[in-house]
Amino acid sequence: MRVPLLDLKPQYEQIKKEVEEAVKKVLCSGYYILGPNVGALEKEIAAYCDTKYAVGVASGTDALRLSLISLGLGKGDEVITTPFTFVATAEVIVQVGARPVFVDIEEETFNIDPAKIEEAITEKTRAIIPVHLYGHPADMKPIMGIAKKYNLRVIEDAAQAMGAEYSLKKAGSIGDAGCLSFFPTKNLGGCGDGGMVLTNNEKTAEKIKALRTHGTKSDYIYSVFGYNSRLDELQAAILRVKLKYLDEWIEMRRQKASLYNELFSSFDIAVKVPFQAPYARHTYCVYTIRTSERERLKEYLGAKGIGTKVYYPLPLHLQRVYEYLDYKKGDFPIAEKASREVLSLPIYPELEKDKIELVVREISNFFLS
Repeated sequence: MRVPLLDLKPQYEQIKKEVEEAVKKVLCSGYYILGPNVGALEKEIAAYCDTKYAVGVASGTDALRLSLISLGLGKGDEVITTPFTFVATAEVIVQVGARPVFVDIEEETFNIDPAKIEEAITEKTRAIIPVHLYGHPADMKPIMGIAKKYNLRVIEDAAQAMGAEYSLKKAGSIGDAGCLSFFPTKNLGGCGDGGMVLTNNEKTAEKIKALRTHGTKSDYIYSVFGYNSRLDELQAAILRVKLKYLDEWIEMRRQKASLYNELFSSFDIAVKVPFQAPYARHTYCVYTIRTSERERLKEYLGAKGIGTKVYYPLPLHLQRVYEYLDYKKGDFPIAEKASREVLSLPIYPELEKDKIELVVREISNFFLS
């Protein structure tokens, strides 16, 4: 029996009629860009995340990039973030002309360690980008306290954490801006790329709207240098269907994670299961274990037909593209250790119990053989 890391087909079968009807309506309308579905989705997600505004853009990466620009970040500025994340988090900082400044992560959550942020602040620091990695929120209370103390902007990278909660507040709703991704593998995934910026600031929302359409607020009148970063109507229509099921799917993910944890607890093996802090509601966008035997285990599971993935095998400060920042091996030991040990296992809402049991059994066989 093969167990894929992710299978999107069962989800589609569940909502097939609704999705196809929504797509048909868009095609028949002839309105394909920034139409009524985009506007409706923005309102629905703002309501879901309890923010005043939500602005649809072309991707999660663009959500980050346009947020930085809208908040005035640019050449000569420094932005503090984590080295243990997808490259887009730091990539957009460079693209707006600023400099990424990395801070090590917490051992348990894999998220930026608030206790280490202040020592990285300089007179050039203008913002912090915490990442809610794997669906577990970063510890936002101390981060927001530091931001207030030093007058810094906070942009939440919630690409992997749609629906996650920090002290009952939705991830992405706490900072100056929150960035969502609708990449197909995410908790709320489209049938292509898409993203959204959350904010409670009207001016920020208006700037994002201008930036996403080449810097214009009205036809062919340009106020700023902008981009082509529009969420298309087809994606919005599909996402509106899926949004209705999001909480149900998140709860199913949490149940799968709980089953994994329960099964692993019955074996005395060298595997550390995901941690959930008291302040957090983890959504398990990915289910990530830790083991010092990661490479051998990954190879073993692959031979057994079990899909796995390493998020992420090399921290950003050690990537060649960031050599100019002059970081070296050993600068962020917790992130470096995590990159050698993390392994994400199959998880999606429809994953069957017997497949989870098989995954855990094979991992146990690996360690006990």
